[in-house]
Amino acid sequence: MQQFRKLSIVVPAYNEAKTIHLILDKIAEVKLPQGLEKEIVVVDDCSQDGTLDVLRAYCQQHPDRDIVLCAHETNQGKGAALHTGIARTTGDLIVIQDADLEYDPHEYNILLAPILKGVADVVYGSRFVGGKPHRILFFWHSIGNRFLTRLSNMFTNLNLTDMETCYKLFRADILKSLDLREKRFGFEPEVTAKVARVPGIRIYEVGISYYGRTYGEGKKIGWRDGFRAIYAIIKYGMFR
Repeated sequence: MQQFRKLSIVVPAYNEAKTIHLILDKIAEVKLPQGLEKEIVVVDDCSQDGTLDVLRAYCQQHPDRDIVLCAHETNQGKGAALHTGIARTTGDLIVIQDADLEYDPHEYNILLAPILKGVADVVYGSRFVGGKPHRILFFWHSIGNRFLTRLSNMFTNLNLTDMETCYKLFRADILKSLDLREKRFGFEPEVTAKVARVPGIRIYEVGISYYGRTYGEGKKIGWRDGFRAIYAIIKYGMFR
């Protein structure tokens, strides 16, 4: 069974000055199994609300924490921030963590379990299975998520329940082998389509909590991103 040394946590951030320190504190609190170390790679995507200043101050206040801070000079999108962060990781495993408080870092161990048992290479955290808490918010948003997941499944031949989830955990060698191009919210369907084609890939799904935000609280994804996701599903599903 493969031994893993470090988990790299990639955090794309855009205008999250009010909450970024809170999510970093939550990540720091997490106790990982089997002696896994933590590396946090934060990418500020040219925020306009002082997020980068907050991050710099946070790093100075916590020199003992393994935090790699990257900054884009222009706003490029979540996917581009993830590309930057993934390239800077040094861990054996990589998990994606949004900078808001919608996902709970204490559930990393739920995601890690199938990989540490030696049965999985990639694990998706689903908001639609299991008995974890879920904030009740937007009906049409949930319908849109399920539609995009089903459309993606038609091209990948997977049976995921939540393709659009933030929580995706990968073996680093697999994720870094993918030629990822989507710079915005097309990242999710693109990475799903491309990882599904890896020969012998073992993809698992586990139930996670979801503490969703309203748009007034800072939620950013909108209907235009849904259309881009459809385009990405078709593009990367039909053309290799």
